[in-house]
Amino acid sequence: MKSTERERLEKQTEKRYLWLRFKNGCKSLKGSKARQYALIAFCVLVILIWVCNKDRFSLENMELVSPAFVALSKLTLPITLIGGTVAILILYGTPIGTGKITNELQRIGLTNSAGETPILTAKTKDEKQSEVTVFEFDGVGIPLTEWENKRQRIEAALNVHIVKLKEGKNKRSILLYTVPAGNQLSSRIEWNDSYLIKDSSTLILGKSLMGTVKVDLAKIPHILLGGSTGSGKSVLLKLLLMQAVKKNAVVSIADFKGGVDFPSIWHSKCKMCFDEDNLSQLLTELVDELQRRKVLFRDNECHNLDEYNKRTGKELQRHIFACDEVAEILDKTGLTKEQKDKVSLIESKLSVIARQGRAFGIHLILATQRPDANILSGQIRNNIDCRVCGRADNVLSQIILDSTAAAEQIPKDAAGRFLLHDGTIFQAFWFDDTDM
Repeated sequence: MKSTERERLEKQTEKRYLWLRFKNGCKSLKGSKARQYALIAFCVLVILIWVCNKDRFSLENMELVSPAFVALSKLTLPITLIGGTVAILILYGTPIGTGKITNELQRIGLTNSAGETPILTAKTKDEKQSEVTVFEFDGVGIPLTEWENKRQRIEAALNVHIVKLKEGKNKRSILLYTVPAGNQLSSRIEWNDSYLIKDSSTLILGKSLMGTVKVDLAKIPHILLGGSTGSGKSVLLKLLLMQAVKKNAVVSIADFKGGVDFPSIWHSKCKMCFDEDNLSQLLTELVDELQRRKVLFRDNECHNLDEYNKRTGKELQRHIFACDEVAEILDKTGLTKEQKDKVSLIESKLSVIARQGRAFGIHLILATQRPDANILSGQIRNNIDCRVCGRADNVLSQIILDSTAAAEQIPKDAAGRFLLHDGTIFQAFWFDDTDM
């Protein structure tokens, strides 16, 4: 790019930045009485100075002064008031440390093709979490994916932990949710029943630097847990199922690892399944229940489970089907034709639940080390929006999250540390099922 073209673009960016600062300064007046009073005090002070020195500013009786200059002198007061107000508003709209942050981002190479660095337009505290600082940038055309790729460099440059990265109200705006670099997630957080949420659909996953991490099955009906061996998948799965049991859900568990991870207490509270024939029967019952609920909801003109229960006064339970290693069930490698047909039948029933289960309160929680296309069909995967990945390499992270973020952000020795599909890193609660 030619230097003249670069200079032209830089001038355009500077003008836009001044306008953004002015707009933010105007917005800041609404929430700050102190700033309002300071601006009023400035205007009053200018007017008082003008009134007290009116004769000194007057040029009407001076000789050799052109009429045009005399006319201009009469505009001194409004020009001063308007110019000063604009300058103060721009100052209000300029976040503290803007220059330093711009320099740090330039040092790590976060620039566009014209060499421009993202501009900090606002720096505020998060409304829900006061310890979280939100940096809002004008991204100068740098897409969110590039910010995510340079996440660790940005953290080092700004000396913060980025707990969430997202676009603002438009594609130009980038929001960084951050906490000070000294804040760390605990390597072990014990579960306490006081964390349990009362409604029937919300399950707690763990804690992030922004607070409690949860998933609402009424909105995101199915969960996929992935990660390498020892990452903590089974503990997190049992934590979710324990909460479902306490919320009076009907929980069914398929465990093809010999049942060693689910002691006898689970057998008394859940439906357990250890072979393909029992599993096929169990899934058939769930699909039949789904079809039955379709008729019920249609007859009562209800769109979902919560609406049906509220309108009819009944307590129709949620059903949750969980599998602790779905690859043991769905992997067709080395199977006979008869065995493959059984697996295909199981897979088709899981697909029905994945597609239609949300409204009718029937949910899937599937845990597996490697949920690739050979294990989970695209039809099932595409209907599981909540994806959670533990410790993983680049390939495994890509399979689970469609990015390598888990490999980059979760330490290799971390157990119980997970990355949610929306980029939230959290420590899952440690749950001991002997306490059930």
